[in-house]
Amino acid sequence: MNRTLSFTATSATLVLTTALLSAPAHADGDRLRMPTAPAAYAQECASCHMAFAPGLLPAASWQRLMAGLNKHYGSDASLPPATVQELSRWLQANAATYKRVREEPPQDRITRSAWFERKHRRFDEATWKHAAVKSRVNCSACHTGADQGDFDDDSVRLPAGVSGGHSGGNSGGLRRSGK
Repeated sequence: MNRTLSFTATSATLVLTTALLSAPAHADGDRLRMPTAPAAYAQECASCHMAFAPGLLPAASWQRLMAGLNKHYGSDASLPPATVQELSRWLQANAATYKRVREEPPQDRITRSAWFERKHRRFDEATWKHAAVKSRVNCSACHTGADQGDFDDDSVRLPAGVSGGHSGGNSGGLRRSGK
């Protein structure tokens, strides 16, 4: 009996180890990858600003944003009810659920979230007003893969003339671009 129990425990450990090693590894950045979006997302949302990956905000924030499109940060971004329903379903299904992003930021602004402020704390106000950056929501000014939800520190390229340091921990990939 002990031999059988030992064999079963060893087998279970081997199966579990194999499963864990063969599963894809996911860094924080992978959780933000842009899932295949409905056409309306690019047509409607990305026509005014970057099409933010749903993983940048928790479900409750997306729900409030979609319910208040008539006063979307000072603009009327109203959409037909069927489009709102389609986009809301997609945003909810792909919203942030992991610790770093599941906290609801003030005013549901990505740029006011604790993780955003922590990652960008070394940049002063002049950075956000720089001609190549323009504002905090222009992620692609420095994050070359932002449109795909890739915010990995290794793909950050600061525009020429931007000073400061990316505070994401691994600044080894931080590069200046000639733009």
